[in-house]
Amino acid sequence: MTFEHKSVLLDETVGNLQVKPKGIYVDGTLGGGGHALEVCRRLEEGGRLIGIDQDEDAIRAAGLRLKEFEDKVTIIKSNYEEIRSVLEELNISGVDGIYLDLGVSSYQLDTPERGFTYREDAPLDMRMDRSQLTTAAHVVNEYSEMELYHIIRDYGEEKFAKNIAKHIVKARQIKEIETTGELTELIKAAIPAKMRVSGGHPAKRTFQALRIEVNHELDVLKHSIDTMIDLLNPGGRLCIITFHSLEDRIVKQKFRDNESPCICPKNFPVCVCGRKSKGQVMTRKPILPAQEETENNKRSKSAKLRVFEKC
Repeated sequence: MTFEHKSVLLDETVGNLQVKPKGIYVDGTLGGGGHALEVCRRLEEGGRLIGIDQDEDAIRAAGLRLKEFEDKVTIIKSNYEEIRSVLEELNISGVDGIYLDLGVSSYQLDTPERGFTYREDAPLDMRMDRSQLTTAAHVVNEYSEMELYHIIRDYGEEKFAKNIAKHIVKARQIKEIETTGELTELIKAAIPAKMRVSGGHPAKRTFQALRIEVNHELDVLKHSIDTMIDLLNPGGRLCIITFHSLEDRIVKQKFRDNESPCICPKNFPVCVCGRKSKGQVMTRKPILPAQEETENNKRSKSAKLRVFEKC
């Protein structure tokens, strides 16, 4: 299957990066290279793009897509949480822009054997990096009922998390849960019939929760934003596209903390903690896709873009 992914908020993201022709930029979630292609088109000789992704299929696809710009592009198999060490190995101390598209690619969702989709029966996998050991099958079959409950409740915001965890544990006592189809049926059975009629596919929130747990998505995001801002040159921008409230909440709070890091009590007349602002939040409200984009790409409907500029 061809690696395909419609880049969400493409013009808005690249526009907010304010690409300098000779600047250095990092695409932390390279994917199929859609955003990267538009950045490369704006670079002149001396400009450079560093593309990072942990999915080998994405790396191959992006390499082909960006071939005409191979003199300006360096592609690294890694996770964006390793961005500092990636740049150090390339002898780069600062960059002019970094961007992340945190969505799962269309390719990953539409390739059943990757185990991300609840619409087809396939092995329970969900790994972005297929060299890692932990899969969704491991989480489903090895985690305790309480651990499953917390993951499904907190990462999936699923109101029936307790019952879903209970059904999973009961079923795996008979045999291991090995496929997305088996898990989907268990989830359906755990949710009252009248509640399955509305709110999208009943397995959607649980699958999201498992994917986040398998790939440590929220922890990686939370622990990476400060580092990415530190790596920006003055005037450099960090652009992050999120697809659900858990991600957006982290980005919003981290951007605020870097803009206003003072921890002094509000009744202090002057700041004594010594924490200085690292820059400015450029998006008091997130940038949303235009109606035309949501009509042409239903997966863009939940996308939000937030932008931070280094001072």
